[in-house]
Amino acid sequence: MTTLYALIYHVANDYLERRGAFRAEHLGLAMAAHERGELLLGGAFADPADTALLIWRTGDPAPIEAFVAADPYVANGLVKRWEIRPWTVVIGG
Repeated sequence: MTTLYALIYHVANDYLERRGAFRAEHLGLAMAAHERGELLLGGAFADPADTALLIWRTGDPAPIEAFVAADPYVANGLVKRWEIRPWTVVIGG
């Protein structure tokens, strides 16, 4: 069964200043997941820029966990903590 999951990143206070060095690699991983049909949407909240949300469609959270393990934002401390949560959609497809 395919489930929607939300990957929620809680980012460091200096995330905007530090992300440039890791952005191309991060976006490359995200685009690869998108091309595989796993990652549907991804982006950061603004005002304040303290959280990012990535919406996934997959049979289990393993691909999301692999993404997090490979993400340079996580490895380099731009992400303070993260969580993967199943997301029940009530309205929309």
